[in-house]
Amino acid sequence: MHESDVLVVGAGPIGLEVAAGLKGVGVSYSHVEAGQIGATFGWWAPRTRFFSSPERLNLCGVPIPSVDQGKITGEEYQAYLREIVRQFGLEVRSYRRVVRVERDGDAFVVRTARSLHGVGGEKELERAQAMHDPAEGKGGEEYRARRVVLAIGNMHRPRMIGVPGERLPHVSHFFEGPHKYFGTRLLIVGGKNSAVEAALRCRRAGARVTISYRGERLDEQRVKHWLRPEIEWLIEQGEIGWLPHTVVREIRDGSVVLNDASGRSAPTVVETDFVLLMTGYVQDPTILEAFGVALEGPERRPAHNPRTMETNVPGVFVAGTACGGSQERARYFIENTHVHADRIVRAVTGTGLPVGEPEFGSLEES
Repeated sequence: MHESDVLVVGAGPIGLEVAAGLKGVGVSYSHVEAGQIGATFGWWAPRTRFFSSPERLNLCGVPIPSVDQGKITGEEYQAYLREIVRQFGLEVRSYRRVVRVERDGDAFVVRTARSLHGVGGEKELERAQAMHDPAEGKGGEEYRARRVVLAIGNMHRPRMIGVPGERLPHVSHFFEGPHKYFGTRLLIVGGKNSAVEAALRCRRAGARVTISYRGERLDEQRVKHWLRPEIEWLIEQGEIGWLPHTVVREIRDGSVVLNDASGRSAPTVVETDFVLLMTGYVQDPTILEAFGVALEGPERRPAHNPRTMETNVPGVFVAGTACGGSQERARYFIENTHVHADRIVRAVTGTGLPVGEPEFGSLEES
């Protein structure tokens, strides 16, 4: 059994920042990750760029090098995270998924099992619920710690739309890249950033793209400012099909039935070879529930004290985008949750917040 003062679960950016902070003040910790460090960025489409500038994404004061001094890609960020692990000498036990949680006096005993793909991506739809299957824990490792930090993120599974045909083989909730759609008819459902980026890249790769969106126009707050003029121009030119005020009623082999979102018109049928459902992602709260963390509101946000990041369960902390649950309109990003790492370290060491620090991060509640 591995014993330490703190167990950190999740090795995304904020999980790594928490680990570096704990190590810097001499707190013993263990660190487990269900996949590889920065696993979420591994199922982004190749060469997808961040909304945020490199300065807002850097960790522990270490700058992110950028060849063109612009927005970096998911692949570049993964390379940066690897260097953070090396530079700070962090020890992350990857490919270990939490499958069981127990109390042992004033400590937690957490059992892990080997995980081959981590969290997120297409395989997450097929994975058995390990937390609910005790057999999954056989042959794993146990960790004992008085405190646990859950930096698990919030993009674990696609937001299902619940219509017939959603699981057909030509339907995907994940954009793996544009080459697959060359020379085909592609219907993209959604009108936010992921949908727009997929539409532009697939159209440039030679796909005949149509977008179905329940709204009247694209939300300028949810689409990268350098992409919105491009997509709007292509729609105006008829290069990309645009079906506003529509929602999917049924997906068939070769077509999709769309309802008028306003209810004023009859359903329409769109012929298509592939369907991309860019409808967002939700958090898997299984680990939070296993620790007894209360989940609040329709987004099921974990209850926590924003000054310390401690949840309603003493000794259990939450960090990073995990704080937002399945947020519809994101309030928690990498760049506004760096403060969580410092707050947790201060709570663990008993030093408290420095005088004058606001209760919330400058952007957390915006």
